[in-house]
Amino acid sequence: QVQLVESGGGLVQAGGSLRLSCAASTNIFSFNIVGWYRQASGKQREVVATRVRGGSTTYADFVKGRFTISRDSAKNTVTLQMNSVKPEDTAVYYCYAQLLSRDYWGQGTQVAVSL
Repeated sequence: QVQLVESGGGLVQAGGSLRLSCAASTNIFSFNIVGWYRQASGKQREVVATRVRGGSTTYADFVKGRFTISRDSAKNTVTLQMNSVKPEDTAVYYCYAQLLSRDYWGQGTQVAVSL
């Protein structure tokens, strides 16, 4: 059973930075896709960024140029570097991974951005 555990969430002021990490119980390079999603209160979960095994990345328009998804082989983690955050980035952020056509999710980490 694959387990994903997020960390790094918290309260940050608008314009600041935050770094989220997702620790995996399986080698992160074995996943077909890894990514970050978010869900704001009262809204549907939406994709933030994804990275496929080959290394290609995709970003939602609302985070392009501000957020960066990467993999840390030494720590076996997937990270989301969040810069120039905005109040509308407030949400629960979820780590996602796909392995052998199965989807796996972390429990989520809360990010709150204040003015």
